[in-house]
Amino acid sequence: MPEPTPASAGSPVPAAASDVFDDLRAESEELDRLVAGLAAEGWRRATPAPGWSIAHQIAHLAWTDRSALLALTDADRFRELVEEALAAPDAFVDEGAEEAAGLPPAELLARWREGRARLDAALRAAPPGVRFPWYGPPMTARSMATGRLMETWAHGQDVADALGVVRAPTDRLRHVVRIGVRARDFAFGVRGLPVPGEEFRVEVVGPAGQVWAYGPEDAAQRVTGPALDFCLLVTRRAHRNDLAVRAVGPDAGQWLDIAQAFAGPPGTGRAPKTGEEPPA
Repeated sequence: MPEPTPASAGSPVPAAASDVFDDLRAESEELDRLVAGLAAEGWRRATPAPGWSIAHQIAHLAWTDRSALLALTDADRFRELVEEALAAPDAFVDEGAEEAAGLPPAELLARWREGRARLDAALRAAPPGVRFPWYGPPMTARSMATGRLMETWAHGQDVADALGVVRAPTDRLRHVVRIGVRARDFAFGVRGLPVPGEEFRVEVVGPAGQVWAYGPEDAAQRVTGPALDFCLLVTRRAHRNDLAVRAVGPDAGQWLDIAQAFAGPPGTGRAPKTGEEPPA
């Protein structure tokens, strides 16, 4: 899934204490530790994404890292990738993952590690404020790193679910929250729904009990809940019914049904584990 198409939905929270480039590296290293010791059959284990094994998840990250590196360093070659995506909008993501998923695990792991190291260096070397081409609107290096972190975390969740591992949430979730909030209008637009005319207040509670807030304090429509649950919601890694994210207001409630932090078609998302409707 390509990077998010941001949409304004409130004022940004202050920058995180740690740098987004460092956080992207740490997020990747955490996922690396999950897969590094897997035997060959472990790489073939199915994940919650239909048709995708753990190998597909890592292959997709390696493929998208390469795309991001080209966007930063070779605009002409990247434009060719965009043309390929436009020619097969419903298939290019799966094809990109399938291309490397069949490699021997050690080779795939080495390819991912090398690619993300090269991308890390390019992101840090990029001039601040300069926008680079992407599948959606052009992005700065910091925005691109935020998108890569979101994807790494989300696909890491698929891997963790496949392995039955419960990951401890970290303050790096703040980046995923931010991109999910900013993509609010995109979530409505990609479904052909009218974009709400008013801003929402979003207040989520981070792992250490800190509140991360967006939007006017006096907004009539509000979204609240744990940051982890909000991130699972906007990356469509869990169904709303299974999460403690709550909405006040009809538009805010509709958003929780359709929220997504990534560009492209929304997909089917996850089925609810319970048949109950979320409380108001």
